[in-house]
Amino acid sequence: MHLCLHISQSTFSLCPFRFMATNDLMMELQKDSIKLDEDSEKKVVKMLLKLLEDKNGEVQNLAVKCLGPLVGKVKEYQVETIVDTLCTNMLSDKEQLRDISSIGLKTVIAELPPAATGSTMTANVCKKITAQLTGAIGKQEDVSVQLEALDILSDMLSRLGGTLHSFHSNILTCLLPQLTSPRLAVRKRAIIALGHLVLTCSGSIFSELTEHLLAELKRNESTSTTRTYIQCVAGISRQAGHRIGEHLEKIIPLIVQYCNVDDDELREYCFQAFESFVRRCPKEMDPHISSVMGLCLKYITFDPNYNYDNEEEEEEMMETENGEDEEQESDDEYSDDDDISWKVRRAAAKCLEAIVSSRHDLLQDFYTTLSPALISRFKEREENVKADIFNAYISLLKQTLPTQSWLHSSGASGKDDVPLTMLQNQVPNIIKALHKQLKEKSIKSRQGCFSLLTELASVLPGCLADHIPALIPGIVFSLADKSSSSNMRIDTLSFLHVLLCNHQPEVFHPHVKALLPSVVTCIGDPFYKITSEALLVTQQLVKVIRPLDKAYTFDAKPYVKDLFPGTLKRLKAADIDQEVKERAISCMGQIIYNLGDHLSTDLQPTLKIFLERLKNEITRLTTVKALTLIASSPLKIDLRPILGEGLPILASFLRKNQRALKLSTLNALDILVKNYSDSLKPAMIEAVLTELPVLITENDMHVSQVTIMFLTTLAKVYPSCISKISGSVLAEIFQLVHSPLLQGGALNAIIDFFQALVLTKTAAVGYPELVKQLTAPVYSSGSAGASLTLHKQAYHSIAKCVAALSSACPKEAPATVSQFVQDVKSPKSGPAVQVLAFLFLAEVGRTTNLSAQRELRTVILEAFSSPSEEVKSAASYALGNVSVGNLKEYLPFMLKEIGSQPKRQYLLLHSLKEVISCSPADSLTPYVEDIWALLFKHCECAEEGTRSVVAECLGKLALVNPAELLPRLRKQLSAGSPHARSTVVTAIKFTITDQPQPIDALLKGCIGDFLQTLQDPDLNVRRVALALFNSAAHNKPSLIRDLLNSVLPSLYNETKVRRELIREVEMGPFKHTVDDGLDVRKAAFECMYTLLESCLDRLDIYDYLNHVEDGLKDHYDIRVKAGSVKQEFEKQDELKRSAMRAVAALLTIPEVEKSPAMAEFSSQIRSSPEMASLFESIQKDSASLPTSESMDMS
Repeated sequence: MHLCLHISQSTFSLCPFRFMATNDLMMELQKDSIKLDEDSEKKVVKMLLKLLEDKNGEVQNLAVKCLGPLVGKVKEYQVETIVDTLCTNMLSDKEQLRDISSIGLKTVIAELPPAATGSTMTANVCKKITAQLTGAIGKQEDVSVQLEALDILSDMLSRLGGTLHSFHSNILTCLLPQLTSPRLAVRKRAIIALGHLVLTCSGSIFSELTEHLLAELKRNESTSTTRTYIQCVAGISRQAGHRIGEHLEKIIPLIVQYCNVDDDELREYCFQAFESFVRRCPKEMDPHISSVMGLCLKYITFDPNYNYDNEEEEEEMMETENGEDEEQESDDEYSDDDDISWKVRRAAAKCLEAIVSSRHDLLQDFYTTLSPALISRFKEREENVKADIFNAYISLLKQTLPTQSWLHSSGASGKDDVPLTMLQNQVPNIIKALHKQLKEKSIKSRQGCFSLLTELASVLPGCLADHIPALIPGIVFSLADKSSSSNMRIDTLSFLHVLLCNHQPEVFHPHVKALLPSVVTCIGDPFYKITSEALLVTQQLVKVIRPLDKAYTFDAKPYVKDLFPGTLKRLKAADIDQEVKERAISCMGQIIYNLGDHLSTDLQPTLKIFLERLKNEITRLTTVKALTLIASSPLKIDLRPILGEGLPILASFLRKNQRALKLSTLNALDILVKNYSDSLKPAMIEAVLTELPVLITENDMHVSQVTIMFLTTLAKVYPSCISKISGSVLAEIFQLVHSPLLQGGALNAIIDFFQALVLTKTAAVGYPELVKQLTAPVYSSGSAGASLTLHKQAYHSIAKCVAALSSACPKEAPATVSQFVQDVKSPKSGPAVQVLAFLFLAEVGRTTNLSAQRELRTVILEAFSSPSEEVKSAASYALGNVSVGNLKEYLPFMLKEIGSQPKRQYLLLHSLKEVISCSPADSLTPYVEDIWALLFKHCECAEEGTRSVVAECLGKLALVNPAELLPRLRKQLSAGSPHARSTVVTAIKFTITDQPQPIDALLKGCIGDFLQTLQDPDLNVRRVALALFNSAAHNKPSLIRDLLNSVLPSLYNETKVRRELIREVEMGPFKHTVDDGLDVRKAAFECMYTLLESCLDRLDIYDYLNHVEDGLKDHYDIRVKAGSVKQEFEKQDELKRSAMRAVAALLTIPEVEKSPAMAEFSSQIRSSPEMASLFESIQKDSASLPTSESMDMS
């Protein structure tokens, strides 16, 4: 710390020394290790404050920088000394000192610890500063002092507004008069400060502020102050929109009235205010949208000093006598510089953009009124306004983009098509308004045109097909124009790319000649971004010039000489940007794929370059993909020259740790083996084969799947090679089959591989050996073990594989079936063997008629009384599937048994469910009536498990003949007991799948009736109704989107705690509370969570949030009594988690932190330790899971 003393000694009056010493001090202060005793603190603070008045600016600057780190290192009273001095300096006469002190204050404020850390220093320091600042602002002596003070106050309010609660009303009293200050800059800063104040101030202060603004707006003392007040209202609404919402009813009429005053600036501010209302208070603005939109449309054409009529003729005249009349205009008394009507037009356009982007529901109205109005304004003469008009239209196009997701599958198409059709009809007008502008001098308006056209081509693919001739000249002009900026060219190229991707090749064929040269020039452009964009376009152009999917008359040969050399030059260059390298490789791959037969002698050298790129770590992945493309070309490109060297390189990639590279390489090898088998030597293949066994592992199912698919190809093409390594590969595959993780694509790949393997003649491993190996773990478990040794999933996998093998070898199949039937009968067999046998019989029986096995039926029925649950359920599964293969014999028998055997009923119903799920609809039709009648006998069963199987059977049966059976289910709603109703509602849940089904249209018509049961008096019926709603919202939102207004009140109603459902139960000496309503509330929150994912645009988010908030308070009140049982606690926790999950999802909405309701809410969560930890765990869960799976949607 002796440094300070250095500075203080006046001997260092030399400026460089002071500078160096201050610099060293700053370095010291930034270290964490530094500790100051009281004496040094005083000296350092005194020193620095003295240096702030130093003659040399550099030294002053450094001294200010030291203040930041110092704040955290010294005691509170020292910080107060610093602040006092700085505030006094703010009022000094010396301008430089004032400036440096205000920077100092800002630095100190930025470094103060936030109030939450519990230090009192921040509060005290703030109070000191605030008192001084409000004083300085009030004394309207020196404007620059006022401005600085307002600036610092804003800083403080935005960072530490909450700590200043006690000062809020003083601050307000001090700021309001500033809104009438003679200096506009002061007013502007006062508005900013008020904006920060309303974020944290209390309700009463907010009301006081709005009352004051309303009163002043009504008084309308002078246009100048009225402008300021309107700006202030807009500023407040931007910062705290939700709070101003309740006052809008009074504010809007005033602002509407001021729109009609003839003052352009005032109008501009009015529209800015409207824009912030639309964005920040969507709910309260709803009734005013149409009037605001009317005003916007009126003023977007507001251009009193310019005549847009007879434009067409004018343009022709202008071209003849351009330049002569321009000078004369400026002599007239009116100059364009005074004309600010463009600001009004711009504000109106921005406001329209806000309306369009926030009101998706008004899309059709927009296309009727707004779209033509905007198109007619594309001729706007002022560049900035034109840019905003384009933005508003682009926003409209973005809103029209059909939602490409599983949520809005074909079911929703009807409603979304109308705007698209309306847009399609307006395309000619859009092109007419734009195509001339594509050749204008102004770069900004050309860029606007291209962004709009790009969006248009993405929203409506194919819509520009008839207008290509009008667009090509503009594209070529922008690419060739030397004065164009590089961004201009990049935008043009990216539009061209979208255009080529979204339209049929033949519409471009007449224009290739015009387009190609300018694109090829761009490939040679020195700026890498242009080159890489041009290569992307060229790649697409190659597909257009010669599409290989069907024959075209267009001759591509003359263009090869243009395309090839430019791309080759970029492919050869080693010293270019990574992106250009990759795109040059992909582009050349495409050229060889589509035009390889026209390259003659150039082909081989080019392939050699690919070989070089394969050896380079940076380009290898892209090259593998390009080679895959070339190898799959229908032109049969000759790859022999590079295969010898290339294959070992590819084989070595399978060892690398880069997953994408492994997958791409496996694809490449697969294609090469399929298409080039005659050019590959067995030795080359064996090099690849040795790399494969390691890739088959349950740790990466996808890589395993692709590897096994490649092995299947090999088994078909090179059976002799496979037999050499089949041992090591099979060992890994058997491990996979016995893994609990195997399912889906990987399992199918294994089945295909086994079938291919059995069919190769040379295989060392035949059918009996494979079956033996597959089933070995099950048989080795012996009869002693009562439980299953492998995971349940593994039995299914083994059964599927053995069944697939026996279908590939029909000669062997009957013996295998008999063997398994014997295994089930034998008393020696343990449950594991029986389960496997039944699952195998199910797989085989589903596709073949097993009536030859006489004793099969009795064997299965005997198993129904087995002691093992697993055996029972496997037997019931087998009965169902065997029946599918032989309905005539089995189904009537099964129905009879269900009627006569109450003990086996549950298992038999499960078999029936299999029959209904797996049989083709037409074969079931003759039995529908019998099944239906039988099911209805059991839909009031007291046993819930039985009821849910009956419901699933009913739902799946309804899919067989929806037109007939859905109305019957609907009839049952009004009839019968609560049990019957809950069965019917659950049945409907099973008719909803995530794939489009013929029943969807019918369901859409009547699902409302089924959802009426949300108001059912019976608790259980309400619970299953919520499950139905959740399933619909998750799998097919289109079914319920239009019903939300009627359904949501019932849904929200179920989130409330019902006192009457809480009862006390005595358990021996203890009493504990049971809340029967918990499950229903939990189901209701799960529905709310699902709606966030699928129907966010239809929710009133404020209403929604209120219920989420209640949900989070809920289980506080029902603090479960001390003696309570733990599982109730867990249920409570589950409910919290459901509500929390909804909050976590809401917090991912951008800008959410600006909503104080949410801010207060998240601070509530954080303040309670148990809630905070729960919330963190939820956020972790949702981060680790892909969104679709983060919830059990059953």
